[in-house]
Amino acid sequence: MKYVARSGLPSDRGARSRPFIEYVARSGSSSEHGPSSEHVARSGPYRRYDVLAKWQSVSFDDLTRDVLRRRLTALPPRRFLTQAEWDLLEAIVARLLPQPHDARPVPITPWIDEMLHANRGEGFRHADMPSMRDAWRHGLAAIDGEACARHRRRCTELDSDRQDDVLRAVQRGDVDGERWKELPASRFFVHVLLKTAAGIHYSHPDAWSDIGFGGPASPRGYVRLGFDERDPWEAREER
Repeated sequence: MKYVARSGLPSDRGARSRPFIEYVARSGSSSEHGPSSEHVARSGPYRRYDVLAKWQSVSFDDLTRDVLRRRLTALPPRRFLTQAEWDLLEAIVARLLPQPHDARPVPITPWIDEMLHANRGEGFRHADMPSMRDAWRHGLAAIDGEACARHRRRCTELDSDRQDDVLRAVQRGDVDGERWKELPASRFFVHVLLKTAAGIHYSHPDAWSDIGFGGPASPRGYVRLGFDERDPWEAREER
């Protein structure tokens, strides 16, 4: 299933959170050497790369380490979405950004819920879109409505192929116009749902390691910016 995404970042400021137990296994986030993701199963050209191995290097400063520590060891609890909306969003995200079954999944839904709870948007919205919170509530309900109309089951009850069928229809705008009259389906899919989910996914260090990304440019920076050039401290692709 192919989707095109643009990335963004979840907020790390002022979020009340609870421990994310799975990440405690990372050699302890408060240890001298920092977290580790060595036990995470990987495949692909950067399968041996772990961005967190740079924890005590000049690539990360104290501010970066503090942001990453919170991102790795704490998840905000559910405070905005209903349980049914949460479960639906989990199912949708699993199809938009499928993750290997043998690896720890990057959490996405909790950070979307945290964003909605804080009512923290991008500072603008399209003229033909409702407010951010209303757009998410309406969009999730409309996706579930499409699933029921097409397959006579809730989206969470469908197999992956039928879930993909529903999501592709929303992406194309091939939907019930009455159900989506307050919210353009394709715009919601691309500019709200997919953009947000992909942005959160690729703000996580596990995703950085998967794609060979070395982390923020500050403080060390990147020097060799030409085509097919790499700095010595960047990931090396295995062919």
